[in-house]
Amino acid sequence: MSSRHLDIAALGGYAPPLRPVDLGPLDVVIAPSRGGQFYARSPFDLGPYEAKVTGWLDRWAALRPDNVFLAERRGEAWQTITYAEARQKARPLAQALLARGLSAERPLVILSGNSIAHALLGLAALYAGIPYAPLSPAYALAAPDFARLKSIIALLTPGLVFAEDGALYAPALAALPADIPRLVVLDDLLTTEATAALDQANAAVGPDTIAKFMFTSGSTAAPKAVITTHRMLCANQAMIAHVLRFLRREPPVLVDWLPWSHSFGGNQNFNLVLAHGGTLYIDAGRPGPEGMAATLANLRDISPTLHFNVPAGLESLLPHLARDKKLATNFFRRLQLTFFAGAPMTRASYEAWDDMPVEACGEKIVTMSGYGATESGPATTFWTPFIRPEGGVGLPLPGSELKLVPQGEKLEVRAKGANVTPGYWRDAQATEQAFDDDGFFRLGDALRLAEATAPRLGFCFDGRIGEDFKLATGTWVSTGPLRDAVLAAFAPFVQDVVIAGEGEAFAAALVFPNFEACQSLAAGLASPAELVAHRDVRAKFQALLDGFAGGAKGASRRIARLVLLAAPASAAAGELTDKGGLNRMAVLANRALEAAGLFSAMPSAQVIRASAVPANARFGPPS
Repeated sequence: MSSRHLDIAALGGYAPPLRPVDLGPLDVVIAPSRGGQFYARSPFDLGPYEAKVTGWLDRWAALRPDNVFLAERRGEAWQTITYAEARQKARPLAQALLARGLSAERPLVILSGNSIAHALLGLAALYAGIPYAPLSPAYALAAPDFARLKSIIALLTPGLVFAEDGALYAPALAALPADIPRLVVLDDLLTTEATAALDQANAAVGPDTIAKFMFTSGSTAAPKAVITTHRMLCANQAMIAHVLRFLRREPPVLVDWLPWSHSFGGNQNFNLVLAHGGTLYIDAGRPGPEGMAATLANLRDISPTLHFNVPAGLESLLPHLARDKKLATNFFRRLQLTFFAGAPMTRASYEAWDDMPVEACGEKIVTMSGYGATESGPATTFWTPFIRPEGGVGLPLPGSELKLVPQGEKLEVRAKGANVTPGYWRDAQATEQAFDDDGFFRLGDALRLAEATAPRLGFCFDGRIGEDFKLATGTWVSTGPLRDAVLAAFAPFVQDVVIAGEGEAFAAALVFPNFEACQSLAAGLASPAELVAHRDVRAKFQALLDGFAGGAKGASRRIARLVLLAAPASAAAGELTDKGGLNRMAVLANRALEAAGLFSAMPSAQVIRASAVPANARFGPPS
């Protein structure tokens, strides 16, 4: 595919007018191998990239010292810090960390959410060659027993734990071993004088130095500490910059809520701003009723040039942008593109988002996505409007090679490249199991070519290998594609869904309703418990289920029963990740009674059953 400036002459599925954006080319080379497996790589060279993350900080502090690097809300005003100020403050903090004897064996742990203080201390650790672990605030705030926090602390043996809000994090800090030093105020450390020892430590930092320990979300297993090197982070930004070529000319401006405890927000987005001398406005909001007000206030102030989000975040923004023309105009005014990741986006939501900027600014704006994992830095593939298939994740980025290995009816994806982790910290067994004999990392997901005879159309996500299960008949159920099909068919009345049925005669669903949409069916009822029991709501779901089950081809694509859950997914119970995604295993464990009730020979009245079920379907547990 040729490299070109994207304009209305190269629509890639869009209708004009389309706002021009300079995107680099993507292509693929396929190399078949034995046993049906094959390799896929980009034909483009990655080229040189920075040796360490703080090289970007040094560069922009010298070239753009007065440019705002970070900003966060303090009341109605924005508190800002420039590149020169960030470097000036990071150095004494780095010296203070060295003086405390921190190292890979005694790293820094940061409990706080996204903030300037968090960023400065993280940059200080990177500057001194000290790994740090930004932990999900939910481990310290939403979990009453602090079980995950304690297990992480035991694994890392930190030399210092930082919590910016000492009062808020006091119970979590009190639960830690008494011999671990705590820090709640940075001001005293800022008076530390940087010495030659710091310059020596910084000079010793190289591509293979550990930058961070990033913890996996734990959606299919206990969180593991992903060793994240400077090479991974720097190479990944070069891979991304190959596609987002416009960043070379205009520093990015982001208004971003995505948590730094996860790779999407903390590695991709934060480092994208740092690598290109841009500005990151830290958004204290998040998708959902409780956090949306803060996000909307920020987007009324700031016009971003790039917008990163998860599908749930874009869906939460849609009604507000539709109602508030001034907000929509400000949001889309300078936007080059929208990028979503973390989960597939339904066709209805994608089309609604695609149409939204036309009303606000008279142009369509590119929306794109990709695929990756915490262990891959995260970005591994991107798609652009030139190659996007429906539900696609695109093609390998330069420097990334994929290996597709048949697993039953699916193709397990494995990755190799400078962006891939060397393993898991202090877990030799998990590290050994993670890599195959050719050195490819097992990502645990399945991909498929959109068109087997046209690889240039890219790959599609085909579910998590570990979440698929067999029915009693021996038929495999692919939970990812089935979940996506349910979300599309039941839109807009479903927020999310968990597929169940391992060892049972049929697949069923635990449904988290979209209560706002369900209100239209039962006007005047505010209680979720009332909504899920309301006659008209249940009638709508009955009709949707009958239509879905009746049109499904085969038991692996059919939902025979569902139950509507009145209680939303709980972050405290581990059901929600920081990015708003569902932890399937936690939902099934926490709602075992509801899940078991779906397969009872005599289900309760809460279970909605499809009217048309194949005659050979056997209900109840298999004999």
